This record gives sequence, structure tokens and C-alpha cells, in this order.
Amino acid sequence: MACITTGDARLHYDDVGAGPPVVFLQGVGVGRCAWAPQLRGLAGSFRCIAVDHRGIGGSEGDLADLTVDRMARDALALVDALHLDRVHVVGHSLGGVVAQRLALIAPERTRSLSLMCTFSGGRDLARPSARLMWLGLRSRVGTRAMRRAAFARLVMPDALVDERGLEAVASELEGVFGRSLAAPPPIADRQLAALRAHDERGRLGELAPIPTWVAGGRLDPIAEAPCVRALAAAIPGARYREWANASHALPIHLADEVNAALAEHLARA
Repeated sequence: MACITTGDARLHYDDVGAGPPVVFLQGVGVGRCAWAPQLRGLAGSFRCIAVDHRGIGGSEGDLADLTVDRMARDALALVDALHLDRVHVVGHSLGGVVAQRLALIAPERTRSLSLMCTFSGGRDLARPSARLMWLGLRSRVGTRAMRRAAFARLVMPDALVDERGLEAVASELEGVFGRSLAAPPPIADRQLAALRAHDERGRLGELAPIPTWVAGGRLDPIAEAPCVRALAAAIPGARYREWANASHALPIHLADEVNAALAEHLARA
């Protein structure tokens, strides 16, 4: 773990491996530790840099006006501090929207984009499905066991939870997230508000020069497959892959398959 101070923020990050630099950006309520499966799988060929957004993990900063733009500029400040010219950018969920914003404000610094289980912007969350509303509520209300169970089913396929058992799946997720599924960090609500307020799908055509790979899970109740497909369609030249048996925690559930696809995209770019 390392850290930099830039402006009003102190950002903590992991920097492992050697090769072309890749910056990893996480989603709502999740720290950089959730990229552990990707860092383990890709550090042999790439320099993998996973950063905590301000207000989560080890990172600190002014949260009074938290926006997607601010998170993107934090990531860009890290790129500057590490004296990197151009980087591959990988984002999951909220991190995918932050990655899009980073590429729009600094296209000359963005070698490629990999956008997983993510959105064109906040409007994609305007009409949540009944499943998302139910599991989202259950993940916040009730006993600890009820909250853990709802969160596990929110991000993992029901079939996997039923096959492996709830405790095994929840424990695996907690091991990667570094926290209890029943206790989302306080910053999560602010991050979600920033995501809902951000939408610049009208500019996605500007990403055409940047090699872009978009991926999603057909069973994802958060970044629903039609929204992820629409994101891919809005970026000229973007390649799209959908896993039929995956949900929102795609990079954890199918880490080996995701890592192989990521490595192929990064090498091509």
C-alpha cells in the first residue's frame, strides 16, 4: 500500500506488477481490495494500480461536494503523481462511470477502457427493478444475517448461492471486500448520490478513438444487461461480452475468465 496527497485528498493505492500501467476503479461502497483477483491474475504482465476513492478504504478528502468528476480527477491526479503518460483504465459499476469521465477529460492519457457491470449514467438507475428494490432494502434493514444474505444475492447469482451455500458465498465476498456485507461504509450513500447525479451519455461518441471493452452479467439486477448493452452500443467500436451465468460481482465470481478477457483486451489496445 502507498499513498499520495493531492489538493484536498490523500489517496491510498496498491501498485503491483510490471508492464503497461493499468488503473483500477471500484464501485459504490467498495475499496480497492476488491480488485485482488485481478491484481493476482494480471500483475505478471501489467503494472496494476488499484486506488481507493476518497472517503473509503485508506483514502481521505473533502466529501462536501462529492461528484463523479471529482473522483475522476482524483484518479488522474494519481496518474500524474506516478509520472505515467498513458494508462489503461478499468472500472466496475460506479468505477466504470468514473472511468468514462476520466477518459472524456483526459483522452490523451487513456490508452484503453474496460467497463464492467456499469452504466451510461445516473438515468440508468432511475427505474430500479423490483428485485433491486427488494434486495437493496433487505441489505440495509433487518438482522445482520438478513442483511448479509440480501447483499450476497444482490451481487451473486441465486443458483451459485443455492449451490455453494449462503455462508460460503458471503464469506468469500467479505474476504475480498475486507468488511462485513451487513455493514456498508458511510460513504456509500454519498457515492450513490454522485452516481445518480451524473449522466453524460450524449458525449459517449467522443470515446470512439479509445479501444473500449464493455462486459456485464445477464443476471445483474444493478447494472442490468440492457443498460450495459446500450452503453457498449453508444461507444463507437466498443466490444461487448455478456456472461449468461453472472451477476454484479462478475470480476470476483468468474475472476479467471474475466482476467483472461481483460488481458486480451489490454494486449490488443
